[in-house]
Amino acid sequence: MGLLSATCSICQFHVVGERPAGDLAAWAAERLAEHGFCSIEESCEESAVGWVEFGNPDESGFAGPHVFQHEHYFAFTLRRDARRLPATLVRQYLQRAEADFLAANPQFRRVPRRQREEMRESVRLDLLQRTLPSPLLVDLVWNTEQDTVSFAGLSSAIIDILMELFSKTFEGLRLVPVPPYARALNVVDNELKESLVAANQATSDDVQELCAANRWLGCDFFLWLIYHTMTDTSEYAVCRPGPLANGECFVAYLDEHLTLAGGDNPEGVQKVAVSGPQDHFQEVRAALLSGKSILDATLYLEQEENLWKMNLKGEKFHFASFRTPKVKIEKDDLVDAAMEREAVFFERMSLLETGIQMFDSVLAGFLRERLAAAWPQQEAAIRTWLERDGQKA
Repeated sequence: MGLLSATCSICQFHVVGERPAGDLAAWAAERLAEHGFCSIEESCEESAVGWVEFGNPDESGFAGPHVFQHEHYFAFTLRRDARRLPATLVRQYLQRAEADFLAANPQFRRVPRRQREEMRESVRLDLLQRTLPSPLLVDLVWNTEQDTVSFAGLSSAIIDILMELFSKTFEGLRLVPVPPYARALNVVDNELKESLVAANQATSDDVQELCAANRWLGCDFFLWLIYHTMTDTSEYAVCRPGPLANGECFVAYLDEHLTLAGGDNPEGVQKVAVSGPQDHFQEVRAALLSGKSILDATLYLEQEENLWKMNLKGEKFHFASFRTPKVKIEKDDLVDAAMEREAVFFERMSLLETGIQMFDSVLAGFLRERLAAAWPQQEAAIRTWLERDGQKA
């Protein structure tokens, strides 16, 4: 779903590099138009990728900044069309072509290798021309004040396509994913930054290594949060910049769905999924007591009567199935459709940024305890809590 939907999935990037001199929006309009999406419906090409206008997937002309600029936000959409031919279909048509060849050339017992390869390519091209491409649309919003990009796709393949296309389009700029360590470094209190740097277990700035080597951030964060969910009021105060004022109170807690796995490297290890509203998390506590760690969980954020919900991925801090309160816009007969769309966009951005602001505030609270000298005592308290009831599950 797109970024304007009530539920979407988001990963974030930093934009790094040197911006061009002059009007950034005018330059971006030229670059987007140059790398706009070109349809392959009338061709036999297998795939095509490019930019289209936000909310208008058939338009890729980008006539000017007005089609994508919303004050300091640039909003546009990555479109990828691809044709996929089932192997069984290709094999079926190839067999027919081979049979026709042998019938016309009885001197051959089998199709010669060269002719067979030519035949395969001819069959493939013929089928491609007769197959409509399937479109994939993924929204992107570039906050040019903070130089961050929010992207509504989580698959590794589409993220790789995004990063490559962004670099080709905006020469001199590139996207760098925000792994948990980088997000933690951004939100941690200044006096604790040195401790966080010392706790970094990666040996380079490679994003994949930063994620893999610092899985402890997600695992410990979930453990800390589930403990506070069950033993505390779950109340937190905003301490990060965003739409909410500093010090405003909100509630954060885990519930409904959690995935756990054992070992330092959970890849390939049997996972345990716990679903449904939780009372005392007994099954989860028993799994934690046996040495498993939480990989992802459903996080709820409440501020007054408003509710945000996301499936948080611990290794990368991706926000999957991120649901915000519904956009509420006061309609006026004097407001035209364009102004209403603009109001919806800004309200939606505010809701998304509010949810992320609250998440970052909870993360900052976790880091204050995790990096403090008293963390061993906190770990002991969590262990006591797990042993008290976890063995009963």
